[in-house]
Amino acid sequence: MPKREVKPKLEMFQILNEDGKIVNTREMPQLKNEDIKRMYELMVLSRVFDDVALKLQREGRILTYASLLGQEASQIGSVLALQKDDWIVPSFRENGVFITLGFPMEGLYQYWAGDERGMKILEGRNALPVAIPVGTQVPHAVGIAWAMKLQGRKNVVVTYFGDGATSKGDFHEGMNFAGVFKVPCVFICQNNQWAISVPRSRQTASETLAQKAFAYGFDGILVDGNDVFAVFKVTKDAVEKARAGKGPTFIECYTYRMENHTTADDWKRYRDPREVEEWKKKDPIDRLKKYMEGEGIWSEDYEKEVWDSAKAKVNEAVKKFESVPPLMPLDMFEYVYAELPPELEEQRKDFE
Repeated sequence: MPKREVKPKLEMFQILNEDGKIVNTREMPQLKNEDIKRMYELMVLSRVFDDVALKLQREGRILTYASLLGQEASQIGSVLALQKDDWIVPSFRENGVFITLGFPMEGLYQYWAGDERGMKILEGRNALPVAIPVGTQVPHAVGIAWAMKLQGRKNVVVTYFGDGATSKGDFHEGMNFAGVFKVPCVFICQNNQWAISVPRSRQTASETLAQKAFAYGFDGILVDGNDVFAVFKVTKDAVEKARAGKGPTFIECYTYRMENHTTADDWKRYRDPREVEEWKKKDPIDRLKKYMEGEGIWSEDYEKEVWDSAKAKVNEAVKKFESVPPLMPLDMFEYVYAELPPELEEQRKDFE
């Protein structure tokens, strides 16, 4: 039997290490101080939004919520690499993506309170609403990308999902189609090491998730998902490649879910607290802060201003969210069918 050709092991792409030092100067993107500050401020804003969302859920003011704590660099770093006309196809943890795109935070809180009106897509933005089912958004993203290609547009579609989605058929079907038709799609897997209580080691025998792209005929990249510069760089390169008609890329952002899978979960039942403590040392916000301090673009006054501003914006968003008139119960029967099927019409009358 001939010896199989095995792809070389993927090395982790990193620019900014845990100590806030640049370890790959050649790949460091050209960013102005204002760009770096914007990255930092958006990550802080996303973290404050997230912290308040968890508190609101515990108080019964919103419903089940999926935290993004620890994954800010993977979200903010990637979405900042896109152009305004590009498409976003999210899963259920991308609140940092929506915040970076300028979606009103009160709308996000409204959505997580069970009011679908909060997911109204902004005029002039190309995005799909939150996808709760795991992996189902991947074929949607590929379909949009194929449509863009057929129409001769230069839009790129970016879809987000977790490591658990790579075990779903939707993921593999989407990847296969994308590779065959060379669609302008970038797949961003936020590998946060846990699919609810299932560790990444039980998801696949592959050394990396990114190498799965090789089987579908396109590039896979493993990147330090807590390094905002590295995430920005690889996403920008992948988007430019897709826009030039050179096909898709799969990016695995190697990161960690610091909180529960959702507020309906308890990570202490299946994770070693020492593992969580080790990942706290890799915190993406602290890492960027150390770099900025070393470059002289951070100060205690700036730090206080950033966090105070984020808290004020989030508190204002909560006030706006809770001032929205509630939905009427009968609205659950509206906006799905042009004409209600007989069985739903009967239910509606009974409900009245």
